Amino acid sequence: MQISFGSKASRRADPSSGGGRDARLSRSLSGTNLERAGDYNLRTVLQAIRLGGDTTRVAIAQQTGLTAPTIANITGRLIDMGLVRNAGRIQGGRGQPALKLQINPDGAFGIGLNIDRDHLTLVTLDLAGQVRSRVTREIAFASPDDVVAFVTGSIDQLIVQGEVDRARILGVGVAIPDDLGRIALPHRPDGYDRWNAIDIAEMLSVLPWPVHCDNDAAAAALGEAEYGTAFDNPSFFYLLISAGLGGGPVIDRSYYRGANARSGEIGLMPDITGAPGATVQDTVSLSALLARLEEAGFERPGIADLGNEALAFSPVIEAWIGDAVRVLTAPLVAINCLLDPDAILIGGRLPVPLIERLAAGLTAALDAVPQPSRAAIMPAVMAQDAPAIGAAILPFLAHVLPSDSILIQSGR
Repeated sequence: MQISFGSKASRRADPSSGGGRDARLSRSLSGTNLERAGDYNLRTVLQAIRLGGDTTRVAIAQQTGLTAPTIANITGRLIDMGLVRNAGRIQGGRGQPALKLQINPDGAFGIGLNIDRDHLTLVTLDLAGQVRSRVTREIAFASPDDVVAFVTGSIDQLIVQGEVDRARILGVGVAIPDDLGRIALPHRPDGYDRWNAIDIAEMLSVLPWPVHCDNDAAAAALGEAEYGTAFDNPSFFYLLISAGLGGGPVIDRSYYRGANARSGEIGLMPDITGAPGATVQDTVSLSALLARLEEAGFERPGIADLGNEALAFSPVIEAWIGDAVRVLTAPLVAINCLLDPDAILIGGRLPVPLIERLAAGLTAALDAVPQPSRAAIMPAVMAQDAPAIGAAILPFLAHVLPSDSILIQSGR
């Protein structure tokens, strides 16, 4: 069974080419009655039901601007497709009680894969946005062969654990850093630049589903916009601290990619407080933090241990936080002045206590700098697995949820 609203299943190959990244997230619940826009309306109504919890056809019509007969037709189709289900009737009030509609979590599934320089993570996600199963492997500088072995060795058990219907899997999303094989990080092995020539979709052609690829920070930001803080903060900058440092700008609930699909590259900005040629991610990254611990004579700790202030290496981490605040202050001032977002969200592989300490330090530093406005700095709702979860959302955006590119294809 292939569930798709008018878009062709695609295998999106080279993540560095920008191909396949035009499906900007749309949180607008405005429908259109134009001819050839039926697919978009179907997606918009599904989005309204997903975001509204238990909702009614009347409420959906008010949100979308679509006519009552159009809503009745679309919701009937969504129920027939198994994406939406009846949830009884609203009790109380006068007249015939209105029928409640809700998303069917088992109506569709996405698989998300995050490939990074220090780990691999695979998740399954249902239509309601719940992670159904998860597996991660700590591995330094995994090769393409390592990734294929990890995926093929984990996927069947992951599907069983998540009680996922294979027939309703829309596709596999892959979140991977840009320039994975190009940027030098500590202990990068010879031959790692092999990644520069890898076609991700071809690499995963052993799987029977369409493959959709995106930058890891972009995927994390898309996930946050779709299932996180976007209603309270429709414009935000996502700061992804992983083995490297990435960023993702979301403006009015739409991810902004830039002319060359390289927006948000905060990690590659010059560190104006450091040595000539230094970049921000030379300090603000998990690789940089672990390198400091290694130089101080500590064995590599587990990720979860980094937030434990009682351990002996806590002074090293405290010094790193101070340096991270210093290095990030100027870039975040630029983000505040140029984008004026509602919030700056911090996510990634850092334990939440460290994210909270970094957010507090940055808040204090930015309070001391005159600015026209200053965004709140806070942990992202989806932090540690955000790229994998965001990757799992990519098939939903390609096949069933509204995006600006689908609207354009529909002729608006």
